[in-house]
Amino acid sequence: MARSAAQLIDLLSLEQIDVDLFRGRQPDTDRQRVFGGQVAAQALIAGCNSVDPVYRPHSLHSYFLRPGDPSVPIIYDVERLRDGRSFATRRVIARQHGRPIYFQTGNFQIEEEGLDHQDRMPEVMPPDEAISLLDLVKMQGGNPDAFSREWAALEVRYVGISGHGLPRDPDRPAQARIWIRVNGELSDDPLEHLAAFTYASDLTLLGAALIPHGVVISDPRLQPASLDHAVWFHRPFRADRWWLYDQHSPSALGGRGLALAEVYAEDGTLVSTVAQEGLIRMRERD
Repeated sequence: MARSAAQLIDLLSLEQIDVDLFRGRQPDTDRQRVFGGQVAAQALIAGCNSVDPVYRPHSLHSYFLRPGDPSVPIIYDVERLRDGRSFATRRVIARQHGRPIYFQTGNFQIEEEGLDHQDRMPEVMPPDEAISLLDLVKMQGGNPDAFSREWAALEVRYVGISGHGLPRDPDRPAQARIWIRVNGELSDDPLEHLAAFTYASDLTLLGAALIPHGVVISDPRLQPASLDHAVWFHRPFRADRWWLYDQHSPSALGGRGLALAEVYAEDGTLVSTVAQEGLIRMRERD
């Protein structure tokens, strides 16, 4: 995966090969399939490249159809569904080997004034008091070098999960909170920050659905995969400054888990809401 902020931005920069047709590059990775956040972020950039800059993305909704092949580029085909006076809508199809692997519908809006309210950010420890995810990997006996090699473009600080750092709540048994930021400086282009955030938004959500069951995402009995992913962009923010990922999973059944997250800037501003359903199928080892 991207190993620095510069590599991340380079990864999210698409090559235009025709009108509304783009090619996305692949990183040097040991992963067997393309990271879902990469596909979602590249598709968002493809959609943004097809609208007038006066429109800004306010939401995306997507489905992961097939595992992506990290050895070949991804082609992004943009369909212009609507251009209105206030809103524009795009559908982006990501293809490899002649088959779709991902669909995204993005909605864009011209900025306007309106009614304004938000939830309050929960009381949590500041990022400099939270444990780094790299140190947590070491404490759990994982391979910190492999983790750092794949995810060095992001800095992640662990606040806690239900029963470990967060109090148990029988009414909400699956909670997880982490601080995240891009590990380096980005430009002042707001789309760069939205794409980098979209990339990072797929990193930990599915793990929240596993918390009540004592299972971690790396458990060899688990078959995990992102099935769909939705993001609502509420207020401008910088992805290279700390943001709190306040995650919880309201339901898991039938081999699927649903996770929701509110995203807060360090000053308490609610900047985004994210939802994902994923496969969390348990299988017996041979």
